[in-house]
Amino acid sequence: MSKIPVYLMPGLAASTAIFERIALPEDTFETHLLEWEIPLNNESLTNYGKRIAEKIKHPNPVLIGVSFGGILVQEMAKYIKARKVIIISSVKSNLEFPRRLKIAKTTKAYKLIPMNLILNMESLAKFSFGEKVNQRLKLYEKFLSVRDIRYLNWAVEQVVLWDRTVVDENVIHIHGDMDDVFPIKNIKNCVVVKGGTHIMILNKYKWLNENLPSIILKTEKEAKVLL
Repeated sequence: MSKIPVYLMPGLAASTAIFERIALPEDTFETHLLEWEIPLNNESLTNYGKRIAEKIKHPNPVLIGVSFGGILVQEMAKYIKARKVIIISSVKSNLEFPRRLKIAKTTKAYKLIPMNLILNMESLAKFSFGEKVNQRLKLYEKFLSVRDIRYLNWAVEQVVLWDRTVVDENVIHIHGDMDDVFPIKNIKNCVVVKGGTHIMILNKYKWLNENLPSIILKTEKEAKVLL
């Protein structure tokens, strides 16, 4: 039997290195890593999703996306027939956004985010306090791969302005109960990972390695039992 192709999409500006500890059984799955590309001028998220979907070289793949990557794989699924779409630490529609993101959309406050600070981790560290914050900055510095300001401005805007309000019921959603970016209180119908934060792709990889294979292989009806 041929292996099941699994395509992994990292989070906003992140490199594929975030998946370095994700190991699916090689006798069953064939893993492929997708990377962010610089958006074209005035490119919509829908068109961007179509462009990235063209990189899928296998029929009926599994699409797995983390955070903004989870939003993107849902857009990609409009253009290819996917065996399964799985999102991690993400949202299924803008109805699951936290209040601050909804306010950012209304006030356009996201346009005021100093992207140069995000690109310069040392400068950002000067504004951070506490060991946990600095540990996270070190992680970001390691895994942040797209340092193009145009991409960052575009990506943040695409998240805030994402207009999906109708959830695709076939999407399997895995979410940590300690996610501080997309709080669990706003998330419905998901597989809950206890102690999982927004970066659980890095620190809950054992749970993911143990559970992703069965989640992928289950039928839609069986998968929903987990929710």
